[in-house]
Amino acid sequence: MDDLRDKYIGLIADAADEAAIEELRVQAVGKKGEVALKMRELGKMSPEERQVMGPKLNALKDEINSALSAKKAALADAALEERLKTEWLDVTLPGRGRRQGSIHPISQVTEEVTAIFADMGFAVAEGPQIETDWYNFDALNIPGHHPARAEMDTFYTHRAEGDNRPPHVLRTHTSPVQIRSMEKLGAPIRIICPGRVYRADYDQTHTPMFHQIEGLALDKDISMANLKWVLEEFFTAFFGTSVKTRFRSSHFPFVEPGAEVDIQCSWENGSVKVGEGDDWLEVLGSGMVHPKVLQAGGIDPNEYQGFAFGIGIDRLAMLKYGIPDLRAFFDSDLRWLRHYGFASLDQPTLHGGLTR
Repeated sequence: MDDLRDKYIGLIADAADEAAIEELRVQAVGKKGEVALKMRELGKMSPEERQVMGPKLNALKDEINSALSAKKAALADAALEERLKTEWLDVTLPGRGRRQGSIHPISQVTEEVTAIFADMGFAVAEGPQIETDWYNFDALNIPGHHPARAEMDTFYTHRAEGDNRPPHVLRTHTSPVQIRSMEKLGAPIRIICPGRVYRADYDQTHTPMFHQIEGLALDKDISMANLKWVLEEFFTAFFGTSVKTRFRSSHFPFVEPGAEVDIQCSWENGSVKVGEGDDWLEVLGSGMVHPKVLQAGGIDPNEYQGFAFGIGIDRLAMLKYGIPDLRAFFDSDLRWLRHYGFASLDQPTLHGGLTR
């Protein structure tokens, strides 16, 4: 037993690499190794002999395994030491710079607007971008002869011959989310619906795909006065200055009465400044939700009433950051984004200041 121990301890000490260590492991403690063969002989021994030899063989096996592990670690340390001698790194050199990405203006403004309305108790609701014409038009009291339902204004999905399912469209506004939310949550309700919308239009202030955020508030005693307060609080927080609003009567099929909303502004050298001056700029449509829309959402119009409004996120970004052309959001590079300062996410709150 001592000869076997001395043999392998010596061979392990002289091993030159990990391959030699593995070969010695197999020879000594492998399934057919010398120690394993010795342990098989225990079955031929008397109980008294097994009580003596069993512990000795187990101790030998443990000692050889420990020696193998220690030698393997020593070889790894030696290899690392040798590598460190041949490799050199000057840790005093400055690190390589990493280019930072930028948050797109639309993403940033969406976060800003959502945060402001969240401070006023509005939850975020979302819905599909491909809608049935019922949710996109009928449920919103938009009649079949309305120009918005024409193919020259709205993107309709392709229909295979014989497909009798209801027509589907790329939603033209996020108002269908209001119907779906009323169906799901009932009243009272206070939500905003941000997201992409699609219309067949393209010029300096219109693109086929753009972004809207619409709001809906329903309860038993909501009025236009509540709508005016919400919008003025929003504009003040978003633009960082007190903003007056002006309501002008207008027709929208889904509200009654309806109103275009203007904000106070001034024009200097072709640029607009919000919250000062004697001019007005139209920014959104709004009104009290039409009873037929409430009924389409499963709400009793004799018990509940409320207001709705819709804002173009892209146009809000253009106003706040002085971006002249809506199409620039889709065909500009990072230099353009950095020019307008979009390198971090700054979110205004109703309580003043910025949260980052």
